[in-house]
Amino acid sequence: MASGPLPVPRRVVTLTLNPALDLATSADHVIPGPKLRCDAPQMDPGGGGINVSRAIRILGGDSMALIVAGGPAGGTLEALLRDGGIEPVVLPAPGPTRESLSVTDRATGRQFRFVMPGPVWGPADTDAVLRAVLNIAKAGDIMVMSGSQPPGVPDDLPLTLTHHLAALGADLVLDTSGAALRHVIAHPSPTPVRVLRMDASEAAELAGAPLEHRRDSADFATGLVARGVARTVIVARGDDGSVLAHEGGRLHCVSPRVEVLSKVGAGDSFTGAFVLALAGGAPMAEALRTGVAAAASAVTTEATSLCIREEVLRLTPLCT
Repeated sequence: MASGPLPVPRRVVTLTLNPALDLATSADHVIPGPKLRCDAPQMDPGGGGINVSRAIRILGGDSMALIVAGGPAGGTLEALLRDGGIEPVVLPAPGPTRESLSVTDRATGRQFRFVMPGPVWGPADTDAVLRAVLNIAKAGDIMVMSGSQPPGVPDDLPLTLTHHLAALGADLVLDTSGAALRHVIAHPSPTPVRVLRMDASEAAELAGAPLEHRRDSADFATGLVARGVARTVIVARGDDGSVLAHEGGRLHCVSPRVEVLSKVGAGDSFTGAFVLALAGGAPMAEALRTGVAAAASAVTTEATSLCIREEVLRLTPLCT
């Protein structure tokens, strides 16, 4: 056994610029035309960073959840977070928090997900939130910026945030999409993102070619690391697990076979488990394995539910 002190856990801070009040329900059939009689909806606080904090809480960890919220839906979202044991730090939004809806067709098991855009931000809104976030951040933090950006937020915000966090001695883990992700890929920085995660379809779109095999995903991720886009790049490959590339090499972790009920929350469960392990000093391979186990657990739960701690513990040894 190695001597010396145990690793001191780093503080994890999650940032959700565009949270949502997630509503999930079911109907006998989902068809156009007639009124669809739905079950009473399940309400959950949603948005990438929020779900990462929820997953960390489920796994027995702790994080600081920064959310930008407003309006009645924002108030409900805050209350749901507190009921779940998370005390959010709320920054004012320029408009009401959005709502999202997922409807499961019981006849087919298919799930339909309707995602709203959120309030439009102006330059002053972005500046105010950036200042507030940097006043909260401190050396040693791992900040997780996860989820979509609201309309009006500059595409370069993740790179701006990375630059300022690096000056403080903090790291950014980024899991975003759309124009913000494309901007990060197109503009390598002297202060690259600490960890960049994306799913297989996003990676294939950015690569301009299908990434059919694990090696294809690994080559793409390795190229991004070599260009200085991020120090670590993770590509999620669905039921084939995840590929990770960093300066120390390339890793692939196989996901165990499980019954898939809903894919909602799998990516955020991965990120929560991965970052929690990383903050505790786990090696990169072990953090990847824990993340894959959490994602596998999440797809076995219904609606907007995330991973289950006991299942993550059971599945982790099966993630090879």
